[in-house]
Amino acid sequence: MIRRAFFIAAALIASTLVAAAAIFGPELLSGYRFMEALDRHFAEYESNGGPWPQTQDTCTFCHGAGGQPGNGQYAALAGQSSAYIQTQLHAFATGRRQSSQMGPLAASLSETQVLALAEYFARQPPGITEAPERSDALAQRGKTAVSTHGCIACHGNNLSGGPIGPRIAGQGEGYLRDQLESFRQGQRKDPNQAMNAIASQLSDDEIQATAHYLAGLAPTVQ
Repeated sequence: MIRRAFFIAAALIASTLVAAAAIFGPELLSGYRFMEALDRHFAEYESNGGPWPQTQDTCTFCHGAGGQPGNGQYAALAGQSSAYIQTQLHAFATGRRQSSQMGPLAASLSETQVLALAEYFARQPPGITEAPERSDALAQRGKTAVSTHGCIACHGNNLSGGPIGPRIAGQGEGYLRDQLESFRQGQRKDPNQAMNAIASQLSDDEIQATAHYLAGLAPTVQ
């Protein structure tokens, strides 16, 4: 009798477990897959930039994950050279480049943090920030302006960054337009004055066309 009761209880437990697995199994499996994906994410996160929290996390809101923003008003940092990023952070910190947002942030960084940020963003894959609705006529005028002013001499092949100039291919159209206007007005100063001289020769239409062309140009990995 005891043996019979035992087997009946065991059968009830087994059937309950089977029923529970049928009901909760998909949720348990989804939870397991979620935790597995989370573990992979953090493993990649730490292998790319070190243990949490990382200094570059504070840059994500404006400059996007990995330095590739989704808003064309902000600079794309992904794929920029380490030397260029360091120079710009120092310029912001000292006030040589004006920004009410970047000035205090850059001034708060140690040299170790500046170097870490520069090297982190330099190794991130670049992309197009925000492809504008294409206008072939506008893009062609922009391409002509870029060629006329010899932009590849500083900004490298495919305008993806050179030994002197930063990557401008794939930057946001709004950001490019604002920077060209700042150079033209002298609000932003190029140490060797090359950008100020070039921008001063551009009309409003040429600035718009140049920004449009560059914004739709896919950058290449240097």
